[in-house]
Amino acid sequence: MKNHLTQIQEIANEFAIPGNFISAMEVDSGHINSTYLVEFGSDDGSKSRYVLQRINEAVFPDPRAVMRNVEVVTRHINWKILRVKRDSSGQTLNLFPARGGRFHAEIEGDGIWRCYNFIEGCCTFDVVESPRQAYEAAKAFGSFQDLVSDIPLENIEETIPDFHNTPQRYKNLMQAVAEDPLNRVKGLKKELDFVRSNKATISRLIDLRNAGVLPERITHNDTKINNVMIDSETDEAVCVIDLDTVMPGLSLYDFGDMVRTAVSPAAEDEQDLSRVTVRMPIFEALVEGYLDGCNCLCEGEIDNLAFSGGLIALETGMRFLTDHLLGDIYFKTSRKNQNLDRARTQFQLVKEIEKRESEMQAFVNRLAKTRGTRAAG
Repeated sequence: MKNHLTQIQEIANEFAIPGNFISAMEVDSGHINSTYLVEFGSDDGSKSRYVLQRINEAVFPDPRAVMRNVEVVTRHINWKILRVKRDSSGQTLNLFPARGGRFHAEIEGDGIWRCYNFIEGCCTFDVVESPRQAYEAAKAFGSFQDLVSDIPLENIEETIPDFHNTPQRYKNLMQAVAEDPLNRVKGLKKELDFVRSNKATISRLIDLRNAGVLPERITHNDTKINNVMIDSETDEAVCVIDLDTVMPGLSLYDFGDMVRTAVSPAAEDEQDLSRVTVRMPIFEALVEGYLDGCNCLCEGEIDNLAFSGGLIALETGMRFLTDHLLGDIYFKTSRKNQNLDRARTQFQLVKEIEKRESEMQAFVNRLAKTRGTRAAG
């Protein structure tokens, strides 16, 4: 352990952090990157904390491209906030430069590291417990979408190809079914029939994009509530974190993933599917927060907000089912058939959203109209 902490100290000292190293603690929060909370002290006795992180090259084979994206986004957001508020402190993540002026350090034999400011007085939540939390998280992601809306698409690289390409996810599943390397297809007729019954809607958003109805934007692509820092005293969202999956995409991918992860109170691997429901107050809070934070949505995006939640749930369910068929090689599991249970939970959520989609979209339309955005139909 001593040698390990010494190594972390040496890596921390690669960055332009003021003061002297005091301590480091590994953060075990289930993230894909190795993360450490490091503390530095100044000569006047004050102490400050920073986040030291190693990029996981197994997930991000081009970590330099990831860092280029993060640099573009954080620099742009800081510039816009500074222009409006004259103070960028606490509003977004800030990267600390390493030796040589780059915002990452390449450690021989230990990959690429970066250093962020640690935002004090904030916390994160893994489960949406109230409409207030849903509103704040959605507003934060909506504000993020608004802040990056004027970054040229060519300035951001695609670091994970086809990340939200639902038709490709369908092809991957069908290929896994055809190969069936572990003889797991038997007994999955119900699940596979359900997926096939939804084939006609799988390409809807991509078709609308290709037709020019939906604009391609820079999106976050991991819009879970635990990627929003919440002020511990005011319960207000402070900033969005985990920017590694920022790529060109559709705003509906982000909103749909918020719906997928927030509206149901059931666990992701829930085995009692009767617990999978749509909490309308949570959905309504998500819509209100997202529209309050984002002023750049077009009519086509407004028209598909309710649909997007079901599509992303279907896409995620297909990913879980594919991994189950291939032997659980991507998503971590702690018990037998966990990925199958995850897939079934997502498919049940698709059914629940379909039951209430008209009601959900009607709420979107009413709210959009009060904000001056006319939704078709």
